[in-house]
Amino acid sequence: METIERDGVRIAYRVEGSADVTRPWLVFSHSLACDHTMWDPQMAEFADFRILRFDTRGHGQSSAPAGEYSLEALAEDLKAVLDAVSIRRCHFVGLSMGGMIGQQFLLRYPARFETVTLADTTSRYPAESRAVWEERLALVHNRGMDAIVPSTLERWFTAAFRESHPEEVGRIGRLIRSTPVAGYAGCARGISRINLTARLTDFDSPTLVIVGESDLGTPRSMAEEIVQAMPRSRLHVIPGAAHLTNVEQPAEFNRVLRQFLVTNS
Repeated sequence: METIERDGVRIAYRVEGSADVTRPWLVFSHSLACDHTMWDPQMAEFADFRILRFDTRGHGQSSAPAGEYSLEALAEDLKAVLDAVSIRRCHFVGLSMGGMIGQQFLLRYPARFETVTLADTTSRYPAESRAVWEERLALVHNRGMDAIVPSTLERWFTAAFRESHPEEVGRIGRLIRSTPVAGYAGCARGISRINLTARLTDFDSPTLVIVGESDLGTPRSMAEEIVQAMPRSRLHVIPGAAHLTNVEQPAEFNRVLRQFLVTNS
């Protein structure tokens, strides 16, 4: 992976896909407690695009400084990577935290995204969710990332998938476990305060909103709220999937994303 530095923080990224400089850019942004490899199930399908994947600060090979990472800072990290690779305009795909970063980025730099795909994410958490976040943060600070691996995998995947795909579930479990506590806490505190719904109404980029029908963390109601706010958006519900729809149902995720990109390219 290559790296850039922004305000003393190292951000790691990877450029893949087509070597044809006339092909459009496709940028992937991952979930909390994962890294860029979360998107491995999409790489072969979209190899005809120029692809950028990156590790959000606090994750993977990027730096994990102490303290809270604001959603604004995470969006500026994304801009720094795009600028470093000379990406002026791209198709953006973000899942969970990645989708929140994408929304914040849109507020500042709407012309940089040709299309936006927001998967299993939210534009606003209700006030009562703060206690849930604080409980998770207390667990990781007191007992390390191991303490939240089982419960996180239960939220992220259906029981059927956990039973039938232990290797893939184990791979994601290792990503959670290897996330630095400082990185998890820094991002969690920032994204838990997201409150962007009312500000999404001005954007006219074609937007695809994806949600797993069994997603408990960012359920269909949150996806519908985004769709109601964004004028050129549409919703696609993926059956047989919980939170990480791109991992649990990659064929369907790739199909609907491909169709959306072809239609809007």
